[in-house]
Amino acid sequence: MADYVYTAKTVTGNDVTGKLSANSKREALETLHRLSLFPISVDDARRGQITIKLFNRRVADSQVAAILGQLADLLENGVPVLAAFQVLIKQTTHPLFREVLTDIHDQIADGEAIDNAFASHPNIFNDLTISIIRAGAEGAFLEDALRRTSKFLEQQAELKGKIISAMIYPSILFFVGISVVVTLLIFFVPQFMPFFNQMVDAGNPLPWTTQSLLWMRNILLGYGIYFVGAMFFLGVWIQGQLSTQWGIRIMDRVKLRLPLLGPILLNSAVSRFCRVLGTLLENGVPILRSLDISSQSTGNTVLADAVKRSAENVSSGEPLSKPLTDSGIVPPQVMAMITVAEESNTLENVLVNIADTIERNTARQLDTIIRLIEPLMLLIMAGAVFYIIVSMLLPIINMTTLAG
Repeated sequence: MADYVYTAKTVTGNDVTGKLSANSKREALETLHRLSLFPISVDDARRGQITIKLFNRRVADSQVAAILGQLADLLENGVPVLAAFQVLIKQTTHPLFREVLTDIHDQIADGEAIDNAFASHPNIFNDLTISIIRAGAEGAFLEDALRRTSKFLEQQAELKGKIISAMIYPSILFFVGISVVVTLLIFFVPQFMPFFNQMVDAGNPLPWTTQSLLWMRNILLGYGIYFVGAMFFLGVWIQGQLSTQWGIRIMDRVKLRLPLLGPILLNSAVSRFCRVLGTLLENGVPILRSLDISSQSTGNTVLADAVKRSAENVSSGEPLSKPLTDSGIVPPQVMAMITVAEESNTLENVLVNIADTIERNTARQLDTIIRLIEPLMLLIMAGAVFYIIVSMLLPIINMTTLAG
């Protein structure tokens, strides 16, 4: 027996809230009717608890992709929805993911729509996944939607894995380089301090490189702990701002202006938009509804706002390409293909092809950037060590020259 929280109206029209225990949502509704209450909303009290637990332990995208693919296979082979979820629950080894699937099963059993059941767990299923499942449920192509989502998540997980693997060595170089520089400044430089003091006392000024090095060492020893503390609190503050709509919008704008990464992030968002919109149109979903769903799947509020403005203009009879072009967000080459596709009535096919092309180009660009990071980190580390050594040796060379 589960607990349900409800909001209902009395016979006099007053709103009341409360909690009751029942074996299912249907039984909870019947209980409210017996109490002469007219339910407005009835929700399982466990849902919020599941979300809190999952906040600290995410389920991997590869696991989500596998489950969605298996669900598509079961539904395509005629297995009823509830029976399919029971199969998935039994074979899922991740305890928290099993709990989520159980909750989705219970919601569907209580009459909830499958897309709403998935949407009640945003920490597991992202906006893109929920948007495509919702479109599939509305357009009667749920199995295809699940399979497409599974394939997309697998591609994303594979790309993320490649990036993480490629970044391991540069990350090690970065931390080793920082450690070497800090160690030299704290333990190596003081060995030369008596010699430097003798030079200054004798009226011989230190080279500017040596003076700058000693200045950096003094800053590190005097204010290093405060700098680390300030960076920690700044990170906490930024993390808090990213939980607000204002912070998300600001961050999305900043992302698009980043050198090198900005165009890649924009192309990724445009690719998601084109793929979802093309899939929806291909399956007969009306264009206004398709634009509404695809705007939620971009992963970037700047592009989402541009798509929503385009939907408003499309509703007044304008073509899709014009408002998107006016927004200045979508790359010109993409807009050129969308314009031609609209004129030839092949928009749904072209959008999917655009998404495939952008994803291939984005993967190549990321691979190039990652390959450049490794030698760049080596150069930076070597340059920092070389600067410290030269700064230490220059006073000795100058003193030798003067003595000679």
